[in-house]
Amino acid sequence: MGYLLLEGGAEFGGRMADPDKQAMTLAGGPDVPITIIPAAAAPDHNHHRAGQNGVGWFHRLGATHVSVLPLIDSASADDPEVAKTLTKSKFIYLLGGFPHYLAQVLNGSRSWQAILTAYRSGAVIAGSSAGAMVLCEFYYDPMSSQIFKGLNLVARICVLPHHNAFGKDWVPRLKNQLPNRILFGIDEETGALHDTSQDNWRVYGKGNITLYHSGHVDKFGEGQEFILQNAVRKF
Repeated sequence: MGYLLLEGGAEFGGRMADPDKQAMTLAGGPDVPITIIPAAAAPDHNHHRAGQNGVGWFHRLGATHVSVLPLIDSASADDPEVAKTLTKSKFIYLLGGFPHYLAQVLNGSRSWQAILTAYRSGAVIAGSSAGAMVLCEFYYDPMSSQIFKGLNLVARICVLPHHNAFGKDWVPRLKNQLPNRILFGIDEETGALHDTSQDNWRVYGKGNITLYHSGHVDKFGEGQEFILQNAVRKF
């Protein structure tokens, strides 16, 4: 198995370099293929600009092989060539944007199966904001104010991105609607990296990870580690 990186947003700047550099190292170094999925930014036609921002960011971090996939809708998610590229990637990064759209595009697609194949082969699967949200068992869609089932790479949690900005405002509603799940608040410029071999999460970046569960609130800052039993699924 590979590694998971969940980020809280405000990607491609500032202290996001901390988790992203670590992810690059775990993926195999600066010369491994990094693939950016821009689909979450497609509904407002921002996918091209956001994708190129990602390319520039990873190049500045020292990466030499970064590409943006033309994965913006359900048809392209089922494109065999797109899926082939994902299978070979060592670091797959899901951009932020519209979580419900992203989940619908990936769910059941060839591309999602390819992502799982890459993950089983040791790749880093990363998501920022909407990208992080859909990787989990449940996600909250702020456009519709509804909770949906996610892609369930991480069971039992629901990510609250931009936690220090507005994500924390979702807590009262989601605690009532998901009483037996863990709300996983991630501040901006912050990431939580999961090492499958050790089954622990480590915090990188500017802010904190805040966990809401069973009436408790636990906060973890830079460099701290925590374990969520049986959360990350084995494939």
